[in-house]
Amino acid sequence: MADQPRRALTVRDVMTTRVVTTGPGEPMAAAAADMVRVGVGSALIMQGRFLAGILTERDVLRAAASGSDLTHSPVSAWMTRDPEQASPDTTLEDAAQLMLLHGFRHLPVLEGREVLGVVSLRDLAAAKIIRPAQRS
Repeated sequence: MADQPRRALTVRDVMTTRVVTTGPGEPMAAAAADMVRVGVGSALIMQGRFLAGILTERDVLRAAASGSDLTHSPVSAWMTRDPEQASPDTTLEDAAQLMLLHGFRHLPVLEGREVLGVVSLRDLAAAKIIRPAQRS
């Protein structure tokens, strides 16, 4: 039986759909607490049904180091506006290249304007480690 070429893995195959969403006016402390509760490293900032930004662990750390009162400081003061994004059909290699080129670790995944999930560098690394082990 001949080996068949494998389909390239895409973001859809490895992204997490456990997504924290919040609004730009929400306090940083609340968004950070939601991220901890769900066990994710980012929150997507929504303006109605549309993606307005992303808040990551690094943003929370920067805000905490600034001395700002995070119970009153809004997410909009610290989030990245209009973040780069991937489609679910983006290859893992393309997603990794985009993330490394721009220096971020979380990439929202959208189909059109609909948020489907988030892919992280950790997701990409896990896929590279696990997939070769599955060869027989």
